[in-house]
Amino acid sequence: MEILYQDDSLVAVNKPAGLLVHRSAIDRHEIRYAMQIVRDRLGRRVYPVHRLDKPTSGILVFALDADTARRMTELFSGGGVDVDKTYLAVVRGYADETGIIDYALEEQLDRITDANAQRDKPAQPAVTCYRRLGIAELPFAVGRYPTARYSLLRVSPKTGRKHQIRRHMKHIFHPVVGDTSHGDGRHNNFFRSHFGCHRLLLCATGLAFTHPDTGERLRLEAPLDDSFRRIVDNLGWADVLNKVPESGHLHKPIYDPHT
Repeated sequence: MEILYQDDSLVAVNKPAGLLVHRSAIDRHEIRYAMQIVRDRLGRRVYPVHRLDKPTSGILVFALDADTARRMTELFSGGGVDVDKTYLAVVRGYADETGIIDYALEEQLDRITDANAQRDKPAQPAVTCYRRLGIAELPFAVGRYPTARYSLLRVSPKTGRKHQIRRHMKHIFHPVVGDTSHGDGRHNNFFRSHFGCHRLLLCATGLAFTHPDTGERLRLEAPLDDSFRRIVDNLGWADVLNKVPESGHLHKPIYDPHT
């Protein structure tokens, strides 16, 4: 994994799609985890501070000590006030140019890992903003329409509910392509057969937060991996990404305190 940023307290990596953040009872057969890979690469213990779904690629931050982990976890779980997240997503259909999805989500509990969790909690507030960057129409009948239409979105979740973006996009009838839990199987199959794409087309490309030690605003950006970039190119959106800024998210040089 590419290291996007590193200092004495934090390390940020570009997680590939299909990789778990850490060991989970849900995927007992998995033997590789992002946390283990980063730990082995740095030769020291690392602590996860936020979630990134297994099929989602992009920016993943780890703390390098327990105290920083505690403060970062509080930061990320504090309602998103001080954390700005940006994702790129390919969705089915022509989405509106801009939109705000304010739709409460019931907590999704896993039978194994959430066995002791409260089962009757009310739906939690959830807000997602998006902006359409590009549209594409392909001359293939996928489902009941003679052509297949897609949108490239820049998505900014303002809360941090489980699978929030994927569930919110399904709610407005623009599911993320490649989503096997909340998506459209016909379009997922089309992308597999036509493009050889077997992944969820959702990537955490931008992240900004206040550094717990310096108090400065840290802005990170992750490039798209080859599989996602190939879809962007095939749908004619390469120039779109080059023209639209990442809402202030800039590359930061890797700082290695040992050099």
